[in-house]
Amino acid sequence: MQSALKANSKPDLAIDRDWWRGAVIYQIYPRSYQDSNGDGIGDLKGIIGRLPYIAALGADAIWISPFFKSPMKDFGYDVSDYCDVDPMFGTLADFDALTAEAHRLGLKVMIDEVLSHTADNHPWFKESRSSRTNPKADWYVWADARPDGTPPNNWLSIFGGSAWQWDTSRQQYYLHNFLAEQPDLNFHNHDVQDALLDVTRFWLERGVDGFRLDTINFYFHSQGLENNPPLPPEERNDQTAPAVNPYNYQDHLYDKSRPENLGFLERFRALLDEYPATAAVGEVGDSQRGLEVVAAYTAGGKRVHMCYSFDFLAPEKISAAKVRSVLESFGKVASDGWSCWAFSNHDVMRPASRWAANEADPTAYLKVISALLMSLRGSVCIYQGEELGLGEADLRFEDLQDPYGIRFWPEFKGRDGCRTPMVWDGSAKNGGFSSAKPWLPVPAKHLAQAVNVQQGDETSLLEHYRRFLSFRRAHPALAKGDITFIESEGDTVAFTRRAGNEQIVCVFNLGARPAEVDLGNRSLQPLPGHGFSGQTSSGAIKLGGYGAWFGRID
Repeated sequence: MQSALKANSKPDLAIDRDWWRGAVIYQIYPRSYQDSNGDGIGDLKGIIGRLPYIAALGADAIWISPFFKSPMKDFGYDVSDYCDVDPMFGTLADFDALTAEAHRLGLKVMIDEVLSHTADNHPWFKESRSSRTNPKADWYVWADARPDGTPPNNWLSIFGGSAWQWDTSRQQYYLHNFLAEQPDLNFHNHDVQDALLDVTRFWLERGVDGFRLDTINFYFHSQGLENNPPLPPEERNDQTAPAVNPYNYQDHLYDKSRPENLGFLERFRALLDEYPATAAVGEVGDSQRGLEVVAAYTAGGKRVHMCYSFDFLAPEKISAAKVRSVLESFGKVASDGWSCWAFSNHDVMRPASRWAANEADPTAYLKVISALLMSLRGSVCIYQGEELGLGEADLRFEDLQDPYGIRFWPEFKGRDGCRTPMVWDGSAKNGGFSSAKPWLPVPAKHLAQAVNVQQGDETSLLEHYRRFLSFRRAHPALAKGDITFIESEGDTVAFTRRAGNEQIVCVFNLGARPAEVDLGNRSLQPLPGHGFSGQTSSGAIKLGGYGAWFGRID
């Protein structure tokens, strides 16, 4: 009853076209959230039953990873029917029921649109590959072999090897930026664009509030098919692909992040603007120009509403200096743009293992970095289980499902470790996720972090998230305000958030040792309700290890 009351106390955002700005979006990986029919795989009905939990957490919206019909070679990111639900997840009626219940609880619904590519058994691709003269012959990216029979150029796939696959029917190569079973659509063909906009309209008519656009900067390729130049070793990083992947050896000038994409995004935005209070967030995977791409895609209010890049999703540990550098860089290149920040998702190692494992107090560390995330200028994505502090699952090779991990094992173990089932009940079979053997194992160590174990314990990470999201909701400056950084040293981050007449000072210590930030000879008034215990003295803020302080300057 308490959860329901919390959920229903949220304001009705149905007519707020700006709801997305500063929204907290909770990502659901449907295979792993809740199984309702005992087949070991999560489904839409399972999600419906858990929506009150998400509403009580304090999220504004949910983002559901793909649930469309699919051969599941890449677990739903290979779509064979954009306008239907895969039977393993339920039916369109189940989706409609999910949307209705989410809206009743005050939650917006965003779905994952995978527009850059389809499954190779999609009817469009079957027709396209059948000949060089059929009506959809140019719907995918086809190219002749070079005179020696090798692929048209040196472009590489994210999943390893050449981005070109030979097709015996057409005796041509087709482009696949991901698996060979995921052929890339040809966005230079306006019929393709029209078809994808029709798909978007289909879901808008069903009442969705927005979209997460998968691999948004991969839509267009250079029609000249130029070779990508090599990237000097000192400029390589593993933000987009793991370090063991030669994909990082190229400067990806011609296979993605093309300027032609801007025109399509404007068409996409014009469609969304026909429906009140809809929004889109794009995933930008570009290790060299990520922030610049985000700036271009969100500029002027005529493309997508917001994007997220991989700046805080890479293995490199978050630091005070990096937070300031990324936020200030974004403010310079995208002064009128909006970003969505995340520390975690279904593709990267969980931060509890990636960053917190070697900290003196991992839980306290996760509390302070999550408070920092939820205080930055931008919207926020939280990935299921992040609020429980779940660590990366250490799976055996024989338990792997992810083709990425199977390809690069053991140096890169793939994405299954962050996709294991959600744990609801520490004493129940499979953590309360399913009565059957789950599609991925439930780690025994996760059971001690289950929802029912943490719920009601004010010292737990789960209750910290609930408390801080309530604090954030009470102060609009934290959601929609401007940000100005304050000089600080070492592991401390300090800034103000300002909206209207409200200005909040936010100070964080990302280190284990006590720290102090001097704000000068000012009168400081602390704000209650966030759960941290930083102290003030003569204009200085004193923080314990992994501490924070929030207040006003009189």
